[in-house]
Parts: sequence; structure tokens; C-alpha cells
Amino acid sequence: MSPDYSLYLMDAGLESVQNYLAFHVLLCLIPAFFLAGAIASLFSKESVLKFFGADAPGYVSYTVAAVSGCLLAVCSCTVLPLFAGIYKRGAGIGPASTFLFSAPAINILAIVYTAKILGYDLGAARAVIAILLSIVVGLSMALIFEKKLSGESKGIKTFGADEHKNSAYLFILLLAILVTPELISTDFYLGVIMSALILVTIYFSRKWFTKEELGEWMSETWFLVKQITPLLLLGVFFAGIIVEILPKEYVVEFVGGNSISSNFIAATSAALMYFSTLTEVPIISVLTILGMGEGPSLAMLLAGPALSLPNMIVISRIIGAKKASVYISLIVVIATISGFAYGMFIAQFQ
Repeated sequence: MSPDYSLYLMDAGLESVQNYLAFHVLLCLIPAFFLAGAIASLFSKESVLKFFGADAPGYVSYTVAAVSGCLLAVCSCTVLPLFAGIYKRGAGIGPASTFLFSAPAINILAIVYTAKILGYDLGAARAVIAILLSIVVGLSMALIFEKKLSGESKGIKTFGADEHKNSAYLFILLLAILVTPELISTDFYLGVIMSALILVTIYFSRKWFTKEELGEWMSETWFLVKQITPLLLLGVFFAGIIVEILPKEYVVEFVGGNSISSNFIAATSAALMYFSTLTEVPIISVLTILGMGEGPSLAMLLAGPALSLPNMIVISRIIGAKKASVYISLIVVIATISGFAYGMFIAQFQ
């Protein structure tokens, strides 16, 4: 590789990062970081996890398992110890598998970023389909492996309502700050409304929470920024290089269009790769530019956050190789079918 070509690729990567740091993206990501930080620090994990108790009705445990990723703000790494905990404490393989698949896929940062970069249709499809199919995965695992529960309960005993109502109110305010730039296009009105929302959020945050809680919120937000942003920028940088070096015809041949094979290749590739939080989005964005279809894009978004080689090893150690192999196969198959169905649905409106 000549020095001139190397510099050209470096420029392509840096230009990709520069475009990523555009104002409209920052308006999306900065509120999302504060929202994720608030969720991680001010929402009680215990108040959510207790819904997995052995005495909780199935419809409660599966529903909470499917949607709790939004409230727990976990990624594919941090979900593993939570999964191990609720499984070993009596949640059962069904709800635990639902939680394991859904939680990383509906991480609030991931959903917001997907919608912003890849389009709101794909962002919404990622969230809704991940929630619905996580229940399918959980029920399938329970049907295959779970025996009738005995009268003994191994762990979490009770379930009930979250006591932290102020956290829910804060969630609504931060969500309003997050979506307002997408609803208002006029700069003047956007500035006025955003300023008002930010001031109201600051006022009620100081009223509702102690200095220690606010400090924990800011600390958690800064931790997420430090943990995610460097890897995300690195992913964007290499995504810019991929555009220049990856032959477009290869992308079109293997993951173009909307065949079963293209969706299967996309799902399998994503399952074997390791995506740091959010980095799947710029990479998939580049692949769509090079010709990847809508269906395979969704297949990658479903399988990528849920699986990786390190993730598979840990899951095998927690639930055993047999259960893990079935779980992994279910994810790949379901991601393939979902991508294919989504691609067909989108094609009807194009």
C-alpha cells in the first residue's frame, strides 16, 4: 500500500468522523447519554429484576424481561452478569433468555442512534421486533428445556411497583429533550423550547434528587461517554475506510437484495463479530451505502448486539453448551426470518 493511498484512507476516515460530529447528531447523542446515565443511576435495578421472581405470573415475567432493557441501559457485556443472576436465582430459562436477547437490542442509546443514522423505520423495527421476538425465544427455550417448577423457589420472591416515581418523571423530561429536535425544524422555536425544557429539567432534578444522587447521575453519564465515545469514533473512522476499500460488488452479491441467504449471511456474520455499544450502526450504515439490503440490515441489528464469540462462551458456561447452542441457533434463525419479512414489507412501499 503506497503512502499516498494510506493518507487517502486516513482522510476518508477522518472525514467520516467529521460528518458524524455534525450538529444534528450531537443534538441526538448528548441528550441520549444523559438519559442513559439517569436510567443507570436513578432507576433501581432491584425494582425491575424482582419481577422475574418464581412467584411472578408468566405474563409478568416475560413482559418485564422483554422491555426491561430500556430501563436498565445494558449492553451485550453488562447484560451477562444480570442474566446469570436472575437465572441462578430462579427466573427460569424462559424469562432469562428473553431478557438476554432483548436487553442489549433495546438499549436506549442504540435505539436512538439507529433511528437517527439508519432511519426511523429501521429504528422502530429494531425495537419492536426485538421485544416481540425475545418473547418467542424465551418461550421456545422454556418449551424445550424448562420442566415444571416445584413448589420450592430458588430466589427472588416478590414483585411490585417501582417506588421511584420521580425517576419516571425525569425520564419523560429527558425523552422530550431528546425528541424535540426531530419535531421542530425552525431554529428559533427549537432554541426557545429546548431552553425551556432544559431549565425545567434542571429545576426539577434539583428539587427531586439529592446532591449525592445528582452526582451519581453525572458520574454515570460521564462514565458512559468515556466508555462508548472513543470506541464509537473509532468505529466511525474505520467505517469511512471500509467504504473506500470494500468492493461494492461483494456487498451486493452476499448481502444485497432480500433473499433468505443474504439475511442468513448477515445474521451469521453479525453473530460472530463483536460490536461495542453503538458501533454496529455506523458499520451497517456503510454497508447499506455499498448495497446491503434493508432486510439484512435488520438481521444484523438483531443478531449483532445479542451475540458475539466471547458472549457465546460466557453463555455456554452459565447455562451449558446444549442450551447455549439452541439459544444461539434460535437467534440466528429468528434474525434471518425477521430480516427477510421486514425486507418484503419495505419493498411493498418502495
